[in-house]
Amino acid sequence: MPDSDDEATPPDEPTGQGWRESLRPTFPRILVAVLLAALAFTMTVQIRQDEGDDYTTARGAELVELLKGLDAANQRLSTQINSLTATRDDLLTSTRRSADAQKQARDRAEQLSILAGTSGATGPGIELTIEDPDKAIDAASLLYAVEELRSAGAEAIVVNGTARVVAQTYFLDDDDAVRIAGREVTRPFVIEAIGDPAILASAMRFLGGLTDRVNNRGGTVSVEERDRVTITALADLKSPEYARPTS
Repeated sequence: MPDSDDEATPPDEPTGQGWRESLRPTFPRILVAVLLAALAFTMTVQIRQDEGDDYTTARGAELVELLKGLDAANQRLSTQINSLTATRDDLLTSTRRSADAQKQARDRAEQLSILAGTSGATGPGIELTIEDPDKAIDAASLLYAVEELRSAGAEAIVVNGTARVVAQTYFLDDDDAVRIAGREVTRPFVIEAIGDPAILASAMRFLGGLTDRVNNRGGTVSVEERDRVTITALADLKSPEYARPTS
């Protein structure tokens, strides 16, 4: 029979003393550990130096390229700003010229419409009244009065508030009345004219003029200067039958 000591300690398992012996540092083990530590430290330092040098170089190059790009972009922006500024100035000048041209065209159109009798007019002027109890004032006398007013600078003329007088207006005798551009006007004849009041009034009163002519036919003339005369009657214009604009 095996004894009790053989049963208590199996031969295959290491004892506690054996484990301590295997963990005890020896010179070869210490030397290997030191060499591994030194190798690891050297590799770490070298890697950090390499990484630091590469990062610094890359950072500097990126900054240089960035500065170059910004400088080129600034130059392009400066050129674009100058171009846009010049374009804006040209547009402003063109707009002002266009506005001036449009204003001149509108003013000219308004002037022509007044002269043509296609629009109303207002301004200083006179009111001329011809009393004709003997019915001796005819179409020729009224035309004479209108021509005298035109010569004195009248810009718009209307008779009895309804017959607008323009370049194409004609005067005809019609029994006891007078026809002006087809409109019948009756006595007394009231002529309103826009222009310089003093000059227009003087033109009606000068010696041998309209006043004397009407007086010689038994009529009377009264002239009233006004600060504001308003003419609303429009001329009856006809399209030209033969005349055409020149090309």
